Amino acid sequence: MLRRTLLRATSLAPLLAPGLSALATLAIAQNYPQRPVRLIVGFPPGTGPDVVARTLGQRLAETLKQTVVVDNVAGAGGQIAAQQVAKGTPDGHTLLLGEVGSISIAPATHRKLPYQPAKELAPVSEIVRADFVLVVPPNAPYADVASLVAAARADKQKFNFATFGAGTPGHFGAEIFASRSGFQIEPVHFRATGDAITALVSGSVQAAFVSTALAAPQIKGGKLRGLATTATRRSALLPEVPTFAELGLADINFSAWFAVFAPAGTPEPVLDQLNRDIVAAVQSPVVRKQLEDAGFTVLGTSRADTQRLLHSEAQRWAAVAKATGFQID
Repeated sequence: MLRRTLLRATSLAPLLAPGLSALATLAIAQNYPQRPVRLIVGFPPGTGPDVVARTLGQRLAETLKQTVVVDNVAGAGGQIAAQQVAKGTPDGHTLLLGEVGSISIAPATHRKLPYQPAKELAPVSEIVRADFVLVVPPNAPYADVASLVAAARADKQKFNFATFGAGTPGHFGAEIFASRSGFQIEPVHFRATGDAITALVSGSVQAAFVSTALAAPQIKGGKLRGLATTATRRSALLPEVPTFAELGLADINFSAWFAVFAPAGTPEPVLDQLNRDIVAAVQSPVVRKQLEDAGFTVLGTSRADTQRLLHSEAQRWAAVAKATGFQID
């Protein structure tokens, strides 16, 4: 009798397992969050991603009714942070503020990336976007995009473009612009944003694509000259600077985006709750104003829309990487 009972229980186990798993998932979702939520950002304090993470985290703590700790895990252009979350426990208590470089560009440029964004990270919501402006030193001999292109074409040497790191949107954006305009560039990669700005102001490099928020004070202060922005419409921070689209270069329209991710395998109800709370936080009047004042375009998208963004961006930057031949071992 005992043997038959044990055999019967054993035979029922595979049938009961999915139900037990569903119950466990439901219990996690109903009790979420059970402890402080860690929002990891892959860049140092005071940078654009850090500003987004802290602005979001403060409001999200109110909607989740739980502490949100912003943790700066800087290094490798955000890749260390992305890897940490990709390998993290999928329970919704460890999140990533990811960005285009570590999520969409790195897989196309790194032969041995230690994480797979498409498989190991679950997108929750796109938070903001940041457009770029093409800037040159204040004493540069070109006052607009047309004269810069003419000078670059006439120069027998490659045009020096400062970047904030190899494989970043600013780097690839410069490659796109040069290819579209018929000249070649020599990327000059800087580790620190401040060093790149200093080089631009001094004229030791000839141009760069800089985020509008970062460049606006330098342009208004006369330290840099803005020629065109990559936005679809003129920036409120730089209303006097035309867009590339206005100049007939509508394909120069790249931007940096920031989105929240959780480890793949995080329960669907938890991801849905996070999306609702994050969207509510981002679109609240106070948070929206703070982010817009910092130069960002505020979004707060659905999970499905965020997934579509990642798919299209992966294809886009893979094509750019292939066209440029840029690879990192």
